[in-house]
Amino acid sequence: MAGLQLGYLLGGIGLFLLGMTLMTDGLKLAVGPALGKWLKRWTATRVRGLFFGIGATALVQSSTAITVAAIGFVNAGLLPLSQSLWVFFGSNVGTTFTGWLVAILGFKIKLDAAALPLIGLGMLCKLTGPETRRGALGGAVAGFGILFLGIGFLQQAFVADSRSLGLSQLSGYGFWSVLAFTLAGIVLTVVMQASAAVLAVVLTLAEAGVLPLNEAAAAVIGANI
Repeated sequence: MAGLQLGYLLGGIGLFLLGMTLMTDGLKLAVGPALGKWLKRWTATRVRGLFFGIGATALVQSSTAITVAAIGFVNAGLLPLSQSLWVFFGSNVGTTFTGWLVAILGFKIKLDAAALPLIGLGMLCKLTGPETRRGALGGAVAGFGILFLGIGFLQQAFVADSRSLGLSQLSGYGFWSVLAFTLAGIVLTVVMQASAAVLAVVLTLAEAGVLPLNEAAAAVIGANI
């Protein structure tokens, strides 16, 4: 891979992770005080617990935050273990929201044109309202823009010279190819500690035609494991 492509790749992953961190931190600060009340109110039944896990994780963009909150309520005796399990199940579904967002919007719009205004608007809110909910939401909006800016760099890295990666040569071996890409998804997620970042890379590779669909699906499964 050429030096320029490697720079785009590393920069894209770095921006994506930075955007995810800012968005997660901002949303947790904005809705954090109400999270406990929502958790107690919306987990009365298993189905409600499941949908709470999905919705809360999609909103906060952190399955870890929802899981830790649920465990804390179980330890305090405020939430039965049987109901908390359904919150965990829902949280693992909700964490795929970023992947759907990338797939639906990331390849349909000019990312620079959409990302830069979001970054500017978000930082304006954050700087004019520090230590307030508006500032926290501003940080989340800026993180959202940085996230998509990172996806733009990933697209440039893979689309410019997709053949240099040679990943298509690793496919076509049936079960072994699927197993290899599943393990790759697991390892990358453990290293980066962000399944959403791995999903963004895999979706970008698949959209660029670098990674066959079956192997891309295997990598997604590995990332979720």
